[in-house]
Amino acid sequence: MSAQPVDLQIFGRSLRVNCPPEQRDALNQAADDLNQRLQDLKERTRVTNTEQLVFIAALNISYELTQEKAKTRDYAASMEQRIKMLQQTIEQALLDQGRTPERPVQKFE
Repeated sequence: MSAQPVDLQIFGRSLRVNCPPEQRDALNQAADDLNQRLQDLKERTRVTNTEQLVFIAALNISYELTQEKAKTRDYAASMEQRIKMLQQTIEQALLDQGRTPERPVQKFE
């Protein structure tokens, strides 16, 4: 489907962007999140310059994204290591099972 215009209100300003219909809800949620972040920053920092608030919010969001990417990389590396350990354990168990005299070793081709 083609993108359709969506009107957003962010920090008292109107913004029209094009968005695929199936992503409209996510876009509205993102706009609401950004609006809330800007409001919170304004209250916390007492900064009144909208441009500064937007840059601070963008920097915070970028930092959070960087942290989440690092967590994802660490998690993926951890899972990869665990999978390797499980594979080694399974391979060793199969080798050990093949060495026992009661069971014949089967070869699959």
